[in-house]
Amino acid sequence: MKDRTLRQRTVDTLVLGNYSARTIHTYVSWIERLARYYQLTPERLSVEQVQAFLLHLIEEDKLSFSTVNQAMCAYRFLFREVLQIESYRLHVPARRKQTRRPIAYSREQIIQLFSVITNPKHDAVLRTVYGAGLRVSEVVRLRPEHIESQRGLIRVEQGKGKKDRYTVLPISLLEPLRNYYRFFSPGQWLFFGRDRCVPMPICTAQKFFSHYRDQAGLPKAGIHTLRHSFATHYLEDGGDVYHLKRMMGHTSLSTTNGYIHITNTHLEQAHSPLDTLPSATRKASKPSWL
Repeated sequence: MKDRTLRQRTVDTLVLGNYSARTIHTYVSWIERLARYYQLTPERLSVEQVQAFLLHLIEEDKLSFSTVNQAMCAYRFLFREVLQIESYRLHVPARRKQTRRPIAYSREQIIQLFSVITNPKHDAVLRTVYGAGLRVSEVVRLRPEHIESQRGLIRVEQGKGKKDRYTVLPISLLEPLRNYYRFFSPGQWLFFGRDRCVPMPICTAQKFFSHYRDQAGLPKAGIHTLRHSFATHYLEDGGDVYHLKRMMGHTSLSTTNGYIHITNTHLEQAHSPLDTLPSATRKASKPSWL
């Protein structure tokens, strides 16, 4: 975006709206990308030009609709909230919602992952993500005082949606954390980066997770899969979905309910109506290939 004044106005408006730093970065990036595409400040662009750019992202750049939707949200915010053009309307038809279920590792795969980790810091980070069901953005911003060992809780401050919450502190996580303390003596941040005064970068955690994932021979997936695995295994063990919702920090129960679809328990307890038919309708012998 060439017009720095417009850029600063956008940032200021987002800050006033209490948007997260990540959302601010995303919105500004999309607005800058639009300006570079037309080599014009966005103030001079028509609705038709913005819609043409969105179509370009879908047809030429082959971006997913969920990614393009981020761009649409950024442009709507720019024109309505920053430029205050209330008549601004992007005429984008509603799309059929695509349901994607989260991927989760099995317990055996989680065991295999932890078996190849040799660095105490990496071990503590990944066990905390899986053991407490945290987002990677949350685990890197933990402070030592957030580990409430006497109560068996981990406090998450200003998680997604700027919400505070508590989640479980597994007893089996205490020893890895103590081992980590002995080696690294953390200060302000529980998991710090190269500079002890700043949190570990998210990309660092993602990078060493990918390294150990490949070393363990696990299917390709991101570090967020550990959080999905926590939720799935919790439900398989008979955990309450409402408690899980609070621990995960979900706003809607429908988000938490999505994990029910990837647990094995509901399938193991399900019965086919074929088994309820009278025995006379069943075949007397099994085929040879069974």
